[in-house]
Amino acid sequence: MKRYESIKFWSEDDKPREKLARHGKHTLSDKELIGILIGSGIKEKSAIDVAADLLKKANYNLNQLARFNINEYCTIQGIGPAKAITIIAALELAARKELSAQVKNPIMDSSKKVFDLMKGDLQDLSYEQFWLITLSRSNALISRHKISEGGIAGTVVDPKRIYKTALEDHASGIILLHNHPSGALKPSKADRMLIQKLINAGTFLDIIVLDHLIISNQGYHSFADNGKLS
Repeated sequence: MKRYESIKFWSEDDKPREKLARHGKHTLSDKELIGILIGSGIKEKSAIDVAADLLKKANYNLNQLARFNINEYCTIQGIGPAKAITIIAALELAARKELSAQVKNPIMDSSKKVFDLMKGDLQDLSYEQFWLITLSRSNALISRHKISEGGIAGTVVDPKRIYKTALEDHASGIILLHNHPSGALKPSKADRMLIQKLINAGTFLDIIVLDHLIISNQGYHSFADNGKLS
């Protein structure tokens, strides 16, 4: 069994805070960064050890970690509500930083750009949400709208609300998105029926449905890229 040694006895180059200060944030592992947020360990476990236990619970996946609620964090010995909230806040700031780095009114001319814009909102949810992106005639972003949210199995989508919102934005095109908390990316029969219904409705209003993305922690599925918009 590995002998426990408090961080205060580690060499200066191994202590996470000192390592960050001397060598920069990019030299730290996920475990070390989370250890700094945790701050202090418990008897026989350093903050780094507690961080390692937490990462193991999340299968070493930061996207999965970001989906944890406070109670799930607190199942790890050494993490209470205060430390859980600190980690949740840090992960949320990281997601917002990525979103704020996006160019204002970018041209949404690929599914990858849409995914990069929206993954921070949809990848880490444990329940379904449905979003609408409205675009100008040149496919420049006008706005993003959360249309509905529901449970793990699905959410109710009202086509009238979608097109009312699109008309209020004076949109020429729209992109639709929803997430699958299960991680699956394959469209369901209900997904295919809904997109066809919305395409038909948009034809009469001269608003083009440019794509429908399904997003999960496994990535995304684009209806347009897969020839499923006709």
